[in-house]
Amino acid sequence: MKYNFNEIEAKWQKYWSENQTFKAENNSDKPKFYALDMFPYPSGAGLHVGHPLGYIASDIYARYKRHKGFNVLHPMGYDSFGLPAEQYAIQTGQHPAVTTETNINRYREQLDKIGFSFDWSREVRTSNPDFYKWTQWIFIQLFNSWYDKSEEKAKDVTVLIEAFQKNGNNGIVAVCDEDTPAFTAAEWNGFTTAEKESILLKYRLTYLADTEVNWCPALGTVLANDEIVNGVSERGGYPVVRKKMTQWSMRIAAYAERLLQGLTQVDWPEPLKDIQRNWIGKSVGAQVRFKLMDHDAEIPVFTTRPDTIFGVSFMTLAPEHELVGKITTEAQKEAVAAYVEATAKRSERERMADVKTISGVFTGAFAEHPFTKEPIPVWIGDYVLAGYGTGAVMAVPCGDQRDFDFAKHFELPIPNIFKDTDITEQAFADKENTVIDNSDFLNGLDYKKATAKAIAELESIGQGAGKINYRLRDAVFSRQRYWGEPFPVYYVNGMPKMIEKEHLPIILPEVEKYLPTETGEPPLGNARVWAWDTNENKVVSNEMIDNETVFPLELNTMPGWAGSSWYFNRYMDAGNDSEFVAQRALEYWKDVDLYIGGSEHATGHLLYSRFWQKFLFDKGLVPVEEFAKKLINQGMILGTSAFVYRLENTNTFVSKGLIEGRSVQPIHADVSMVNASDELDVEAFRNWRPEYSDAEFQLEGGKYIVGREVEKMSKSKYNVVSPDDICKEYGADTLRMYEMFLGPLEQAKPWNTAGITGVYSFLKKLWKLYHNGDDFEVSDAKPSSESLKSLHKTIRKVEEDIDNFSFNTSVSTFMICVNELTAQKCNSRAILEPLAVLISPYAPHIAEELWQLLGHNESIATAPFPVFEAKYLVESTKTYPISFNGKMRFTLDLPADMGKEEIEKIVLEHEKTQAQLEGRAPKKVIVVPGKIVNVVG
Repeated sequence: MKYNFNEIEAKWQKYWSENQTFKAENNSDKPKFYALDMFPYPSGAGLHVGHPLGYIASDIYARYKRHKGFNVLHPMGYDSFGLPAEQYAIQTGQHPAVTTETNINRYREQLDKIGFSFDWSREVRTSNPDFYKWTQWIFIQLFNSWYDKSEEKAKDVTVLIEAFQKNGNNGIVAVCDEDTPAFTAAEWNGFTTAEKESILLKYRLTYLADTEVNWCPALGTVLANDEIVNGVSERGGYPVVRKKMTQWSMRIAAYAERLLQGLTQVDWPEPLKDIQRNWIGKSVGAQVRFKLMDHDAEIPVFTTRPDTIFGVSFMTLAPEHELVGKITTEAQKEAVAAYVEATAKRSERERMADVKTISGVFTGAFAEHPFTKEPIPVWIGDYVLAGYGTGAVMAVPCGDQRDFDFAKHFELPIPNIFKDTDITEQAFADKENTVIDNSDFLNGLDYKKATAKAIAELESIGQGAGKINYRLRDAVFSRQRYWGEPFPVYYVNGMPKMIEKEHLPIILPEVEKYLPTETGEPPLGNARVWAWDTNENKVVSNEMIDNETVFPLELNTMPGWAGSSWYFNRYMDAGNDSEFVAQRALEYWKDVDLYIGGSEHATGHLLYSRFWQKFLFDKGLVPVEEFAKKLINQGMILGTSAFVYRLENTNTFVSKGLIEGRSVQPIHADVSMVNASDELDVEAFRNWRPEYSDAEFQLEGGKYIVGREVEKMSKSKYNVVSPDDICKEYGADTLRMYEMFLGPLEQAKPWNTAGITGVYSFLKKLWKLYHNGDDFEVSDAKPSSESLKSLHKTIRKVEEDIDNFSFNTSVSTFMICVNELTAQKCNSRAILEPLAVLISPYAPHIAEELWQLLGHNESIATAPFPVFEAKYLVESTKTYPISFNGKMRFTLDLPADMGKEEIEKIVLEHEKTQAQLEGRAPKKVIVVPGKIVNVVG
């Protein structure tokens, strides 16, 4: 019987779908296991062979856990809000929902063909109202909460209001805006409603604020830092500028320490943890306040080295600092304005990465040194960021490289405050041994003592205090886009009001255009029916706005990370209409046991998700603080690009072997036009694009040979390989096993379609093991000891490999096992039945077919995993090489536990030994039990 993988795979994919084979139950006596993949954004390009790598790995593990008796939740969905669909809508006029639905259908078709054991009954889409209803609800919970620093947890804002009514904000230790005023209970109770709401916004975990944002004019939206690459938008490569806008923000910074400490509780890759630790950026130091001369203001500065305060020779403010416009002198205004405008065109990442460029402008203002009272010039420089610390630095050029370079460039003073230390050696590099030698009260003190003394002195004069600072900034939560979650917010006299839970979801309205309005409002400004009727509790026409009972709705939408910050919880109870997740489901599933996805999400999705999870935990809405116990970052499957070489200023292409010494331009060619021998289909290339229709080719031996290079698999590099093509030609089981065979899961590895034939041949060999010619033939005969040994060493190795996520070595083990069983001519049910279960996680379709042929009516999916028995690996006999004067002449199988004397006796009596000795008595017989026998003549 031929191995017809197309029929087999279609048959079992249909069976799994119709029988909901992989549907997980929320009520089960089995132990739970929750395996999760980072859900994809459904792009129009569909999947290439690099995308399923992590999905295959998680599927193998999920299937393995089912075999081990677990109730496995292995869901899939779509992160379906996003900028690409909106950009396509702007270009074509097609509604993003239509594009998204088309793309999802394409993804679903591809995913099904690869044979994943997803529980599709729990599918979620972040753009579906029944999902984003609960994203809106979580936003409301954040709005109605504040962070109590004394207990390190979020609490309901009603608790805060009660405290204000009784005692004002005296004694409240909360995370709030720095400009929050102190007030008494009497003052609070005397405030107007608007004043109270304004105060509460300074405490709420999601709040409105004027924020420096990354504004992309071409896309018409704010971008997060992780959406910017090399100063331009990741999507489209458009310029990004810094701009102040009123935005919704979230106080993720309130959770900085808990986010840091929580990393010790999870089994995540250390490099990823380090990325998050650096992003959170905990620093211990002091906040120093420098008084401005001729201004009633101060410049607060955070420093990790308060002991170096006597080395301050100038100050630098971020160009966006709020004081810049107030303190700049008339003489410096033009230069400062020009510098601020130029800086706005550079992203924060670009400025942070640029350590070579030295630029800045003097404001004309001076600050006063807290101790010496000497004037300190105040400059602005783009190496200082408004969003980090206080947006100002006290520059100590004798101890910081950037300050030193800045001072040297602008010929500013560089006082040396370190004893026996050359300025160029940079004393900070060896801070523990640093000794100060030029101040009245720090002279002769080492780093630690000088730091403590400096903080004490600053506190005594009221110009500073010890402080822990974090690099982590509050997250901007607004986007000037259409295709995103609408905020459940309307405005009364400019103050935000939340829509009640029972009226959710607030559904995204229809608009005529997906661009911002002519007056610069976000795309929702184009909606004609986008106002909230507080009597009818529904969305009504804008014409009805009277600001008495009908009010304008928020025009921004939520960012792409909103839905992805909690989706893993929704999978536990995806169909629930009355709760975001039922408590019984949360108590059963609790958290994700295995999460697989890319490390590129370290400072985006993974950090925001941890923040939301901790908030939901504080509110008693989830049972655990960390949402995923174990995380694996899968490596990237790289593409093997093909290059043709065009002679400069011509349309002539030169074969690879002829380019030496010639000026050529490498151009990507579509890999589908190149065969396994690197030969280009010249006619296909000419027909590929109009500009190549009259191309000429200089050949080698009648062939055009392309160049090859391993790069990221990308549509733009024309090196994408579709899984559809592989499944059609070799089968999904071959694709699954080959992707695992390429190398360790966490490592990047190049794709080579030519190598897939080896795995395909293996599966055909496996199929033949169960057949005699065209007939399925498995016997009930007792298996040989060799076959039992082959099986059980495979069980042991495969189980170890899966537990250690070493899937590539499992594939090799299967190959060895099948080769051994083939050589043994094994067709015993006792061997071949457990072998089918062993291979099922990797190649589920062929395993299901063989299982059915073995006489089973149920799916192989929950068949018990074979149990390793060590007794089958115990050697009952040992093969000894028998040597004469060091030369091996024959072998002899003897009992493994036989002693030296018995071995010697049997060897000497053997006819082959007698023949070798020719009647002579041996001089000596050397016996090493379990190894060798050497007869010395």
